[in-house]
Amino acid sequence: MNARKSIYNILSGLLGQGIAILLGIMIPRLVIVNLGSESNGLLSSVNQMLIYLNLLESGVGTAALQSLYRPVAEKNISKINSILSAVNRFYKRIGIWYLLTVSALALLFPLFLQSDLPFSVICPVVLLSGLTQAASFVVCGTCRLLIQAEGQNYVLNNVQTFVSVFTAIGKIVLLLQGYHLAAIQTMYFAVSLSQFAFIRFYMKRRHPWLNFSAVPNHGALSQKHSVLIHQISGLIFQNTDVLILTFACGLKTVSVYTMYVMLFGMIATVISTVNSGMSFVMGQTYHTNRKKFFRLYDAFETYNMALTFSMYCTAHIFILPFLKIYTRGVTDINYIDPRLPFLFTTTYLLSNGRSAAQRVIEYAGHFQKTQKQSLIESAINIFVSLICVFRFGIYGVLLGTIAALLYRTNEMIRYASENLLGRPPWITLKKWGSYMALYLVNLAVFWNHLINQLNDYGSLIIAAGIICLIIVPEFFILGSLVDKTSFYYCRRYLQRKKQIFS
Repeated sequence: MNARKSIYNILSGLLGQGIAILLGIMIPRLVIVNLGSESNGLLSSVNQMLIYLNLLESGVGTAALQSLYRPVAEKNISKINSILSAVNRFYKRIGIWYLLTVSALALLFPLFLQSDLPFSVICPVVLLSGLTQAASFVVCGTCRLLIQAEGQNYVLNNVQTFVSVFTAIGKIVLLLQGYHLAAIQTMYFAVSLSQFAFIRFYMKRRHPWLNFSAVPNHGALSQKHSVLIHQISGLIFQNTDVLILTFACGLKTVSVYTMYVMLFGMIATVISTVNSGMSFVMGQTYHTNRKKFFRLYDAFETYNMALTFSMYCTAHIFILPFLKIYTRGVTDINYIDPRLPFLFTTTYLLSNGRSAAQRVIEYAGHFQKTQKQSLIESAINIFVSLICVFRFGIYGVLLGTIAALLYRTNEMIRYASENLLGRPPWITLKKWGSYMALYLVNLAVFWNHLINQLNDYGSLIIAAGIICLIIVPEFFILGSLVDKTSFYYCRRYLQRKKQIFS
């Protein structure tokens, strides 16, 4: 059953992301062409700013999810209800504070922003964007946690796919009709409310025993403050760059930055979808069968890194040819910069390549024991970014992120290996070195030969498909050679599960 759920989660997630990518690529260009780069930069700045407001959640979601894995695996309804009751009470308070904070930001943000966009556009865009997240906490935040703990991510994926398609079509129609950003955000808010209501109705219908009024188990959320420290660190290296660029370099530079983030971020989302599809299995197994978990962990680390390096290697090769076609006719700022792909891929490799170590730390609940490293990571990022941005611009904030990730990724791998897995970190670092060597070889072979030869989407898609079919198997074969134990384990597992859909 768990294997089947994992496959459903991965397939539904990949389908949803494929559709979202195809539609999502169209919208930023329409925004840039119809409303200008400042409007595109505004949407990115507002979204990144509001992500920081998620700190009001105080780590409750992650702490609760880790607490739910055991009672869900044991089907202990009483414990599940007590945890969800505590979460539900907390989320209602968060929704109120979130609404008040967003209202204040909607009034203040336009006053400190250097932009030609009027107050009548900026204010409602900020307010409507924030209202969507506030409603999510209140209406369906608790239900989402139970869905994830049960391994039913495919439910969320399918609903999100429908919403993504509907809202993308709506945005395209409104942009072509000449509507401004406030109208677009109003449409998105209305569709999101229906999504949240459906998720809550689905869970209440599927689990009539759900009781959010049960005696709350606040002890299950005891690590929420330690989780918050880690979330702050994560938000800093994921989102500080945009805020610093907004006030130091302007919205046009933000538009360039977010264009690369959008494209590389699509790869990150695909990888995250695959990882999330298996996360509940690893989380439950950690608490019920530690020996089996270690085998799963090794296989996950090896092939997750193979997927990460191969996908970003392919993206690195084709991002500049794509942007050359995608931004054709855009003259208010240059989006083509050969240095940026190297800096961006470095940040994503460091971030995604450590996900196995990060997960085992979360499963073990070692949030408090590792919060010092998170604080150091945050300090490095802010300090280096603020120093470098005024001299190097967009390169400066990326150098700050890379400096922080170099420290934290190495520290995370060391901690997970020595303290939780009982082995030296060189086992993981050996995989890093092998994958990086193959990455550089492929880049040297393909990159310079393709930048100036692809001038239309047709040739780009064909070339990307061919190169991807070459690169991805290379990394998986290399991973199997470096970690033969995981290869044999996965082969035996697949042989046992070959009748899963029969």
